[in-house]
Amino acid sequence: MHKTITAWAPGALSVLRIYTGLLLLEHGTAKILGFPAVPSFANLQLGSLVGASGLIELVGGVVFTLGLFTRPVAFILSGFAAAAYFMVSAPRGFYPILNNGELASLFSFVFIYFVFTGPGPWSLDATMERK
Repeated sequence: MHKTITAWAPGALSVLRIYTGLLLLEHGTAKILGFPAVPSFANLQLGSLVGASGLIELVGGVVFTLGLFTRPVAFILSGFAAAAYFMVSAPRGFYPILNNGELASLFSFVFIYFVFTGPGPWSLDATMERK
């Protein structure tokens, strides 16, 4: 059974990448495209810090989900998520569960994980390597 589960590890890595990218993309579409509608993003200005983060989430979410230039994109997104954590959540307190920083901190660590592992087999990066 261990060999069977281990054989699926590369595919599971791709699934984790795709799902993580879609979650990030959802933040970007909410901020930039207004879908899904989030009341706090209703009057968002693109030139604001939140607007800029929405553009990063939108573009980064698409590219990361597709698995294109995964390692450098993951490095940038990891720093982006860490900056979001330290700018927004960390000043509210030390513990992520109390400062609402769980998502940003988890995003940061998941993205840094992909810097080291790469995108997995179901990605544009893997397709370009095969050719």
